Amino acid sequence: MANSPTGDSVTGRLVRVLETFTPTRTVQSAAEIGRRAGLPRSTAHRIVGELVEVGLLERDDDHRVRIGMRLWELATRSSQALRLRQAAMPFMERVQARVREHTQLAILEQEEALFVERLSVPTAGANITRIAGRLPLHASSSGLVLLAFGERELQDRILAGPLRPLTRQTITDPAALRRKLAEIRTLGHAVAPGSIEEVSTGVAVPIRDETGAIIAALSVVLPRDAATDLALVELHRAARDIERALRAQH
Repeated sequence: MANSPTGDSVTGRLVRVLETFTPTRTVQSAAEIGRRAGLPRSTAHRIVGELVEVGLLERDDDHRVRIGMRLWELATRSSQALRLRQAAMPFMERVQARVREHTQLAILEQEEALFVERLSVPTAGANITRIAGRLPLHASSSGLVLLAFGERELQDRILAGPLRPLTRQTITDPAALRRKLAEIRTLGHAVAPGSIEEVSTGVAVPIRDETGAIIAALSVVLPRDAATDLALVELHRAARDIERALRAQH
């Protein structure tokens, strides 16, 4: 597509505008969008106006902007994540009912764990994960599973660093991370105590497609000192049921 005077493509500028929205930043002014996207004020206002006109963004009564329902509709029509979520939901509900802690589903997206679903109860412990939120592969239990069973090139890029610490327990040494990934492949699951939040332990298992490739990670977030045995039993059982449900869709 045609480039701007600064060399940005039209598509690139649109993506930068949309990427200013996050799970915790859902409403912004056009000026805030422009600043965060690194765009001139006039360009930002024009792009926002065009996106509002076609329904991809919406304005509220205060003229602030949010993601539009039209964008959600288009994004979910053929989404593989939606297919996965639909197959997984009944079994995630079973895990959540029995473990009574946060239960979540993540996929690999641009070298991060992207969470496409999360179930919880008011009494569950601390958890920073949100639907459509991301966590580093080397820190989260879901990310560790996706990384351990990922392609060698992906592992090499992550191991090359930097491995940013989120807590004192986050693995930041490449050699230690390599050993952890080997352990996960051997055990078939990941346990990450205190890696994202010091008061919590993440426990995750892989979900495979019909070819045996890892397509997602199913996890729970437990209080730091909680036993993991029940969670692992329920997660492995749910993963097998999700895999069967995905095969039945074909």
